[in-house]
Amino acid sequence: MNYSSDIDAAKALKEKYESIRNAIGKVIVGQDDVIHKLIISILCNGHSLLVGVPGLAKTLLVKTVSDVLDLSFKRIQFTPDLMPSDIIGAEILDESRHFRFVKGPVFANIILADEINRTPPKTQSALLEAMQERNVTAGGTVYKLPAPFFVLATQNPIEQEGTYPLPEAQLDRFMFQIWLDYPSFKEEVTIVRNTTGAMDAVLPKVMTGEDILYFQELVRRVPVPDNVLEYAVTLVHKTRPANNAAPESAKQYISYGAGPRASQYLILGAKCNALLNGKYSPDIEDVQAMALSVLRHRVVRNYKAEAEGITQEQLIKGLL
Repeated sequence: MNYSSDIDAAKALKEKYESIRNAIGKVIVGQDDVIHKLIISILCNGHSLLVGVPGLAKTLLVKTVSDVLDLSFKRIQFTPDLMPSDIIGAEILDESRHFRFVKGPVFANIILADEINRTPPKTQSALLEAMQERNVTAGGTVYKLPAPFFVLATQNPIEQEGTYPLPEAQLDRFMFQIWLDYPSFKEEVTIVRNTTGAMDAVLPKVMTGEDILYFQELVRRVPVPDNVLEYAVTLVHKTRPANNAAPESAKQYISYGAGPRASQYLILGAKCNALLNGKYSPDIEDVQAMALSVLRHRVVRNYKAEAEGITQEQLIKGLL
Protein backbone atom coordinates (compact mmCIF):
# COMPACT_ATOMS: atom_id res chain seq x y z
CA MET A 1 0.00 0.00 0.00
CA ASN A 2 2.21 2.77 -1.35
CA TYR A 3 0.72 6.16 -2.06
CA SER A 4 2.89 8.72 -3.85
CA SER A 5 1.73 11.49 -1.50
CA ASP A 6 -0.51 12.16 1.50
CA ILE A 7 -3.03 13.77 -0.89
CA ASP A 8 -3.34 10.49 -2.84
CA ALA A 9 -3.69 8.62 0.46
CA ALA A 10 -6.42 11.05 1.58
CA LYS A 11 -8.33 10.44 -1.69
CA ALA A 12 -7.98 6.67 -1.23
CA LEU A 13 -9.25 6.97 2.35
CA LYS A 14 -12.34 8.87 1.17
CA GLU A 15 -13.05 6.15 -1.46
CA LYS A 16 -12.66 3.37 1.11
CA TYR A 17 -14.89 5.27 3.54
CA GLU A 18 -17.65 5.45 0.88
CA SER A 19 -17.26 1.69 0.23
CA ILE A 20 -17.53 0.95 3.97
CA ARG A 21 -20.69 3.06 4.27
CA ASN A 22 -22.26 1.38 1.23
CA ALA A 23 -21.43 -2.08 2.60
CA ILE A 24 -22.82 -1.28 6.08
CA GLY A 25 -25.92 0.21 4.42
CA LYS A 26 -26.81 -3.27 3.10
CA VAL A 27 -27.47 -4.35 6.69
CA ILE A 28 -28.08 -1.18 8.74
CA VAL A 29 -30.84 1.20 7.64
CA GLY A 30 -30.36 4.89 8.53
CA GLN A 31 -28.08 5.74 11.50
CA ASP A 32 -25.78 7.70 9.12
CA ASP A 33 -24.29 9.91 11.81
CA VAL A 34 -23.69 6.92 14.11
CA ILE A 35 -21.82 5.02 11.36
CA HIS A 36 -19.82 8.15 10.49
CA LYS A 37 -18.70 8.64 14.12
CA LEU A 38 -17.87 4.94 14.56
CA ILE A 39 -15.59 5.00 11.51
CA ILE A 40 -13.95 8.24 12.71
CA SER A 41 -13.22 6.70 16.12
CA ILE A 42 -11.58 3.67 14.44
CA LEU A 43 -9.45 5.89 12.18
CA CYS A 44 -8.43 7.98 15.22
CA ASN A 45 -7.49 4.86 17.23
CA GLY A 46 -10.25 5.66 19.74
CA HIS A 47 -12.97 3.67 21.48
CA SER A 48 -16.71 4.34 21.22
CA LEU A 49 -19.64 3.88 23.58
CA LEU A 50 -23.04 3.40 21.90
CA VAL A 51 -26.01 4.24 24.09
CA GLY A 52 -29.61 3.40 23.30
CA VAL A 53 -32.61 1.36 24.42
CA PRO A 54 -32.64 -2.36 23.52
CA GLY A 55 -33.59 -3.29 19.96
CA LEU A 56 -31.95 -0.41 18.07
CA ALA A 57 -29.33 -2.71 16.40
CA LYS A 58 -26.35 -1.48 18.45
CA THR A 59 -24.82 -4.96 18.56
CA LEU A 60 -25.65 -5.64 14.90
CA LEU A 61 -24.00 -2.36 13.89
CA VAL A 62 -20.71 -3.20 15.64
CA LYS A 63 -20.78 -6.74 14.20
CA THR A 64 -21.40 -5.34 10.70
CA VAL A 65 -18.50 -2.85 11.05
CA SER A 66 -16.20 -5.74 12.04
CA ASP A 67 -17.44 -7.75 9.02
CA VAL A 68 -16.42 -5.07 6.49
CA LEU A 69 -13.03 -4.58 8.19
CA ASP A 70 -10.70 -7.57 7.85
CA LEU A 71 -10.03 -7.77 11.60
CA SER A 72 -10.40 -10.34 14.37
CA PHE A 73 -13.57 -9.78 16.38
CA LYS A 74 -14.66 -10.95 19.84
CA ARG A 75 -17.91 -10.27 21.63
CA ILE A 76 -18.04 -10.14 25.42
CA GLN A 77 -21.53 -10.23 26.91
CA PHE A 78 -21.35 -8.29 30.17
CA THR A 79 -23.48 -9.82 32.93
CA PRO A 80 -23.64 -9.26 36.73
CA ASP A 81 -21.58 -12.43 37.40
CA LEU A 82 -18.80 -11.74 34.86
CA MET A 83 -15.29 -11.72 36.42
CA PRO A 84 -12.20 -9.73 35.30
CA SER A 85 -10.45 -13.02 34.38
CA ASP A 86 -13.34 -13.79 31.98
CA ILE A 87 -12.20 -10.74 29.96
CA ILE A 88 -8.40 -10.68 30.34
CA GLY A 89 -7.67 -14.38 30.73
CA ALA A 90 -6.17 -16.35 33.59
CA GLU A 91 -3.13 -18.37 34.59
CA ILE A 92 -3.81 -22.10 34.77
CA LEU A 93 -1.70 -25.05 35.94
CA ASP A 94 -1.02 -27.28 32.92
CA GLU A 95 -0.26 -31.03 32.79
CA SER A 96 3.46 -30.46 33.43
CA ARG A 97 2.63 -28.51 36.63
CA HIS A 98 3.66 -25.15 35.12
CA PHE A 99 1.56 -22.00 35.14
CA ARG A 100 0.43 -21.00 31.69
CA PHE A 101 -1.51 -17.85 30.70
CA VAL A 102 -4.67 -18.55 28.72
CA LYS A 103 -5.66 -15.42 26.80
CA GLY A 104 -9.17 -14.06 27.28
CA PRO A 105 -11.45 -12.58 24.60
CA VAL A 106 -9.81 -9.14 24.98
CA PHE A 107 -7.04 -10.38 22.64
CA ALA A 108 -8.68 -9.35 19.37
CA ASN A 109 -8.70 -6.27 17.10
CA ILE A 110 -12.32 -5.29 17.75
CA ILE A 111 -13.95 -5.99 21.11
CA LEU A 112 -17.71 -5.66 21.34
CA ALA A 113 -18.35 -5.00 25.03
CA ASP A 114 -22.06 -5.71 24.92
CA GLU A 115 -24.22 -4.06 27.60
CA ILE A 116 -21.08 -2.93 29.45
CA ASN A 117 -23.11 -1.35 32.26
CA ARG A 118 -24.79 -4.64 33.24
CA THR A 119 -21.65 -5.74 35.11
CA PRO A 120 -20.28 -4.33 38.43
CA PRO A 121 -17.48 -1.69 38.37
CA LYS A 122 -14.79 -4.25 39.37
CA THR A 123 -15.27 -6.07 36.06
CA GLN A 124 -15.84 -2.89 34.03
CA SER A 125 -12.43 -1.69 35.26
CA ALA A 126 -10.73 -4.79 33.83
CA LEU A 127 -10.88 -3.01 30.47
CA LEU A 128 -9.18 0.20 31.70
CA GLU A 129 -5.56 -0.85 31.11
CA ALA A 130 -6.42 -2.49 27.79
CA MET A 131 -8.16 0.66 26.52
CA GLN A 132 -5.44 3.10 27.57
CA GLU A 133 -2.16 1.16 27.33
CA ARG A 134 -3.19 -1.40 24.67
CA ASN A 135 -1.84 -4.19 26.90
CA VAL A 136 -2.96 -6.22 29.92
CA THR A 137 -1.09 -7.39 33.02
CA ALA A 138 -1.65 -10.85 34.48
CA GLY A 139 0.48 -12.56 37.12
CA GLY A 140 3.04 -9.72 36.93
CA THR A 141 3.59 -10.19 33.17
CA VAL A 142 2.57 -7.59 30.58
CA TYR A 143 0.92 -8.95 27.41
CA LYS A 144 0.61 -6.71 24.31
CA LEU A 145 -2.76 -6.58 22.59
CA PRO A 146 -2.97 -6.89 18.79
CA ALA A 147 -2.90 -3.66 16.75
CA PRO A 148 -5.20 -2.06 15.79
CA PHE A 149 -7.29 -2.47 18.96
CA PHE A 150 -10.73 -0.95 19.62
CA VAL A 151 -13.37 -1.35 22.27
CA LEU A 152 -16.82 -0.64 20.86
CA ALA A 153 -19.15 -0.85 23.84
CA THR A 154 -22.93 -0.77 23.97
CA GLN A 155 -24.84 0.52 26.97
CA ASN A 156 -28.47 0.69 27.97
CA PRO A 157 -29.68 4.02 29.39
CA ILE A 158 -28.77 4.28 33.09
CA GLU A 159 -32.43 4.56 34.10
CA GLN A 160 -32.98 0.91 33.15
CA GLU A 161 -33.26 -1.89 35.71
CA GLY A 162 -30.07 -3.76 36.74
CA THR A 163 -27.44 -1.33 35.42
CA TYR A 164 -24.28 0.05 37.03
CA PRO A 165 -23.04 3.50 35.95
CA LEU A 166 -19.57 3.41 34.38
CA PRO A 167 -16.77 5.00 36.48
CA GLU A 168 -15.77 8.49 35.22
CA ALA A 169 -12.18 7.29 34.62
CA GLN A 170 -13.49 4.65 32.25
CA LEU A 171 -15.96 6.96 30.49
CA ASP A 172 -13.04 9.31 29.78
CA ARG A 173 -11.25 6.49 27.91
CA PHE A 174 -14.00 6.51 25.27
CA MET A 175 -13.39 8.97 22.46
CA PHE A 176 -17.10 9.22 21.63
CA GLN A 177 -20.37 8.56 23.37
CA ILE A 178 -22.82 8.03 20.51
CA TRP A 179 -26.58 8.11 21.09
CA LEU A 180 -28.82 5.93 18.94
CA ASP A 181 -32.36 7.12 18.42
CA TYR A 182 -35.47 5.32 17.18
CA PRO A 183 -35.65 5.01 13.37
CA SER A 184 -38.06 7.18 11.39
CA PHE A 185 -41.31 5.63 10.12
CA LYS A 186 -39.89 5.17 6.61
CA GLU A 187 -36.66 3.62 7.94
CA GLU A 188 -38.59 1.24 10.20
CA VAL A 189 -40.71 0.06 7.26
CA THR A 190 -37.46 -0.74 5.36
CA ILE A 191 -35.97 -2.48 8.42
CA VAL A 192 -39.03 -4.69 8.86
CA ARG A 193 -39.12 -5.52 5.14
CA ASN A 194 -35.40 -6.42 5.09
CA THR A 195 -35.38 -8.45 8.30
CA THR A 196 -38.50 -10.52 7.71
CA GLY A 197 -37.56 -11.76 4.23
CA ALA A 198 -35.12 -14.44 3.10
CA MET A 199 -32.38 -12.04 1.95
CA ASP A 200 -28.96 -12.32 3.60
CA ALA A 201 -26.42 -9.65 2.65
CA VAL A 202 -22.87 -10.78 1.79
CA LEU A 203 -20.44 -8.08 2.91
CA PRO A 204 -17.10 -7.39 1.20
CA LYS A 205 -13.91 -6.87 3.23
CA VAL A 206 -13.05 -3.23 2.54
CA MET A 207 -10.11 -2.46 4.84
CA THR A 208 -7.36 -4.56 6.44
CA GLY A 209 -5.64 -3.96 9.78
CA GLU A 210 -2.58 -2.71 7.85
CA ASP A 211 -4.75 -0.15 5.99
CA ILE A 212 -6.23 1.10 9.27
CA LEU A 213 -2.80 1.54 10.91
CA TYR A 214 -1.61 3.47 7.83
CA PHE A 215 -4.66 5.74 7.78
CA GLN A 216 -4.38 6.35 11.54
CA GLU A 217 -0.89 7.74 10.87
CA LEU A 218 -2.27 9.80 7.98
CA VAL A 219 -4.92 11.38 10.26
CA ARG A 220 -2.16 12.40 12.70
CA ARG A 221 -0.18 14.06 9.88
CA VAL A 222 -3.08 16.37 8.93
CA PRO A 223 -2.06 20.00 9.67
CA VAL A 224 -4.31 22.04 11.99
CA PRO A 225 -4.48 25.87 11.89
CA ASP A 226 -3.75 27.59 15.22
CA ASN A 227 -7.19 29.21 15.38
CA VAL A 228 -8.88 25.77 15.15
CA LEU A 229 -6.60 24.36 17.85
CA GLU A 230 -7.34 27.32 20.12
CA TYR A 231 -11.07 27.07 19.42
CA ALA A 232 -11.11 23.41 20.55
CA VAL A 233 -9.17 24.15 23.76
CA THR A 234 -11.35 27.20 24.52
CA LEU A 235 -14.48 25.09 24.07
CA VAL A 236 -13.19 22.50 26.58
CA HIS A 237 -12.17 25.27 29.02
CA LYS A 238 -15.73 26.63 28.89
CA THR A 239 -17.02 23.33 30.34
CA ARG A 240 -15.03 23.86 33.57
CA PRO A 241 -17.12 25.89 36.02
CA ALA A 242 -14.09 27.19 37.94
CA ASN A 243 -12.52 28.59 34.77
CA ASN A 244 -12.77 32.31 33.94
CA ALA A 245 -13.80 31.43 30.36
CA ALA A 246 -16.84 29.46 31.60
CA PRO A 247 -20.19 31.10 30.79
CA GLU A 248 -22.91 31.57 33.43
CA SER A 249 -24.74 28.38 32.34
CA ALA A 250 -21.62 26.26 33.02
CA LYS A 251 -21.07 27.82 36.45
CA GLN A 252 -24.70 27.28 37.32
CA TYR A 253 -25.30 23.73 36.04
CA ILE A 254 -21.98 21.85 35.67
CA SER A 255 -20.30 20.14 38.61
CA TYR A 256 -17.08 19.51 36.69
CA GLY A 257 -16.07 19.67 33.07
CA ALA A 258 -13.92 17.88 30.51
CA GLY A 259 -10.18 17.23 30.86
CA PRO A 260 -7.37 17.64 28.28
CA ARG A 261 -8.25 14.32 26.65
CA ALA A 262 -11.40 16.00 25.31
CA SER A 263 -9.30 18.67 23.52
CA GLN A 264 -7.11 15.94 21.98
CA TYR A 265 -10.13 13.97 20.74
CA LEU A 266 -11.84 17.11 19.39
CA ILE A 267 -8.80 17.84 17.22
CA LEU A 268 -8.21 14.22 16.14
CA GLY A 269 -11.90 13.82 15.28
CA ALA A 270 -11.92 17.15 13.39
CA LYS A 271 -8.86 16.07 11.35
CA CYS A 272 -10.52 12.79 10.38
CA ASN A 273 -13.88 14.46 9.69
CA ALA A 274 -12.12 16.89 7.33
CA LEU A 275 -10.42 14.04 5.43
CA LEU A 276 -13.67 12.08 5.06
CA ASN A 277 -15.31 15.22 3.66
CA GLY A 278 -12.57 15.73 1.07
CA LYS A 279 -10.69 18.52 2.92
CA TYR A 280 -6.99 18.45 3.77
CA SER A 281 -7.19 20.50 6.95
CA PRO A 282 -9.94 20.88 9.59
CA ASP A 283 -11.85 24.09 10.28
CA ILE A 284 -14.01 25.21 13.23
CA GLU A 285 -17.09 23.47 11.74
CA ASP A 286 -15.23 20.12 11.96
CA VAL A 287 -14.55 20.71 15.67
CA GLN A 288 -18.21 21.62 16.24
CA ALA A 289 -19.32 18.43 14.44
CA MET A 290 -17.36 16.39 17.02
CA ALA A 291 -18.29 18.43 20.11
CA LEU A 292 -21.46 16.65 21.21
CA SER A 293 -20.06 13.10 20.99
CA VAL A 294 -16.73 14.04 22.61
CA LEU A 295 -18.09 16.18 25.46
CA ARG A 296 -21.42 14.52 26.29
CA HIS A 297 -19.95 11.93 28.69
CA ARG A 298 -17.28 14.25 30.08
CA VAL A 299 -19.53 17.03 31.32
CA VAL A 300 -21.03 16.15 34.70
CA ARG A 301 -24.22 18.03 35.61
CA ASN A 302 -24.95 19.13 39.16
CA TYR A 303 -28.17 18.50 41.11
CA LYS A 304 -29.63 21.83 40.00
CA ALA A 305 -29.34 20.85 36.33
CA GLU A 306 -30.89 17.44 37.01
CA ALA A 307 -33.73 18.99 39.04
CA GLU A 308 -34.49 21.46 36.24
CA GLY A 309 -34.22 18.75 33.57
CA ILE A 310 -31.30 20.39 31.76
CA THR A 311 -29.42 17.82 29.65
CA GLN A 312 -25.74 17.61 28.71
CA GLU A 313 -26.76 18.25 25.08
CA GLN A 314 -28.43 21.55 25.99
CA LEU A 315 -25.39 22.67 27.98
CA ILE A 316 -22.93 21.75 25.19
CA LYS A 317 -25.07 23.38 22.49
CA GLY A 318 -25.16 26.48 24.70
CA LEU A 319 -21.34 26.51 24.78
CA LEU A 320 -21.19 26.20 20.99
